[in-house]
Amino acid sequence: MRLARAVEEMKGLAILVGDVGTGKTLLARRLLEKLPESKFEVSLLVVLHSDVNSEWLLKRLAAQFGAENPGSTKVDIIQHLLERLVKLSEEGRRGVILIDEAHMLRKRELLEELRGLLNLELPNKKLLSFVLFGMPELDDNLKSEPALAQRLAVRCHLKNFSKEIVADYIRFRLFHAGCQANVFSNEAVERIHHWTNGNPRVINVICDNALFEGFIRRVPLPMGGQIIDDVAIDLGLSTQK
Repeated sequence: MRLARAVEEMKGLAILVGDVGTGKTLLARRLLEKLPESKFEVSLLVVLHSDVNSEWLLKRLAAQFGAENPGSTKVDIIQHLLERLVKLSEEGRRGVILIDEAHMLRKRELLEELRGLLNLELPNKKLLSFVLFGMPELDDNLKSEPALAQRLAVRCHLKNFSKEIVADYIRFRLFHAGCQANVFSNEAVERIHHWTNGNPRVINVICDNALFEGFIRRVPLPMGGQIIDDVAIDLGLSTQK
């Protein structure tokens, strides 16, 4: 995974962008689980709204990294954060900050703060890596701060699934749920792709509803395309076509 490699090699700044429902949060949490505690001190922040300021960001980061009483000014907070990162480095560990919903970081002061934090380093040794997860507008946010955009080392883009991948994805989910039966016909898979445009979250929703509806109607397996169309219409997906 390119994001894990970016962290392992302390590239500095990596981003993953994707539309709603493509799995950004899932990948953020998987990366959090994947990085061993013996090598990394990882902080996962979720930005819930765009009104946060740089002071909030710094205080949250300092708290996440265990800096006690970091002070009230930005200078004090950054100093305490630096001391904590240096201590981690002496322990043979590195600081990693994962930020979900990072497209909410729209204020220039926040982007400037990120750039400043990337400068926390020792001679020939970076102390901190950022991985940002967000909607495609995150790209535009970075462009508004060229000095930060120039620090971007890795960029990944999550896209909706093709029809072939939709079929594999459904089989994968069913298999790991303990089902080896042929639940959806080829026609049903085609209708699922049609209604969802290959969006993983919507695929999960439409399949879950189709399974329940099929159980109620006692539909024989494999289910055909009609039940998928019925479920999609009930979910209001027809208004989006």
